[in-house]
Amino acid sequence: MTAQARPSLTADEQRDLELLQKLALARKALVEQIGRKIVGHQDVVENLVAAILAGGHVMIVGVPGLAKTLLVQTVSEALDLEFSRVQFTPDLMPSDITGTELLEEDHATGKRVFKFVKGPIFGNVVLADEINRAPPKTQAALLQAMQERTVTVAGQTYKLPAPFFVLATQNPIEQEATYPLPEAQLDRFMFELRVHYPSIDEEERIVAWTTTDTETVITPVLRGEEVLALQHLVRRIPAPPTLVKYAVQIARATRPGDPNSTPDIRKFLSYGAGPRASQYLVLGAKARAAMDGRPVPDLDDVRAIAMTVLRHRVVLNFQAEAEGVSADALVGQVVK
Repeated sequence: MTAQARPSLTADEQRDLELLQKLALARKALVEQIGRKIVGHQDVVENLVAAILAGGHVMIVGVPGLAKTLLVQTVSEALDLEFSRVQFTPDLMPSDITGTELLEEDHATGKRVFKFVKGPIFGNVVLADEINRAPPKTQAALLQAMQERTVTVAGQTYKLPAPFFVLATQNPIEQEATYPLPEAQLDRFMFELRVHYPSIDEEERIVAWTTTDTETVITPVLRGEEVLALQHLVRRIPAPPTLVKYAVQIARATRPGDPNSTPDIRKFLSYGAGPRASQYLVLGAKARAAMDGRPVPDLDDVRAIAMTVLRHRVVLNFQAEAEGVSADALVGQVVK
């Protein structure tokens, strides 16, 4: 098609194209700012940014000392969002997260009234540190917030600020006094990201950097309103029918009862991923395309995030645990 024959863009298309270019530049600046405090973990940072652009929550799994908490705090600073941290412990109560009603006396009238005091859940970026250390009753306090973006206390429903993200951390090796998250709650996390040990060069940089008296200042890249605008942009990016079909096929192939599942899936899995997995595969692919400044995602974008979307949504059976078969290995088979 010649330049003369190419149809002109509408005002909305031109606006979205400019937003795409802005997003690609913001992504580069955001990764650069995060890199001022975080050494390595490039894949984790990229996927964390993609989840935020898609409006999803993230579970970060790694042993202590790998800067999981610092990573979340740095992201909130670079996005100029209100950061809130909840340290999950066995004695934590739901009201410690959502907030509670206090009885106060009105000095003008002398009457006593209940006043709602907001809890740490009323933030933009909420870090649920060591989320599996709190009992199920407390973990469940996050369910409504993560799905409906609201909190109900004493029959009154309160809307959470936007944007809103729950970024949870979990220690994979220490299992004493922990409460595994139920599948219904794990399913609300868009990604599960694994943080690994740094390389020797990265560890030397970390040690040299963190043992000095210098303080690193993070410059905000995006404001809350801009993050919301970019989230809407990601939603408006078209997903080709072939990509939607591919995402659905991958999610369904993890279900033991599906005719397209592999023999290993039928042998080692009790349950597979539900429809949320298909939705997050498409949304994540859109976010990755937008981060690159591309107007349409492709199948490689789906493959790139498939492991992070599916690994926490498949349920291994006893035979898989006995034979040492991992969820990652089974998901890898499906993607291939």
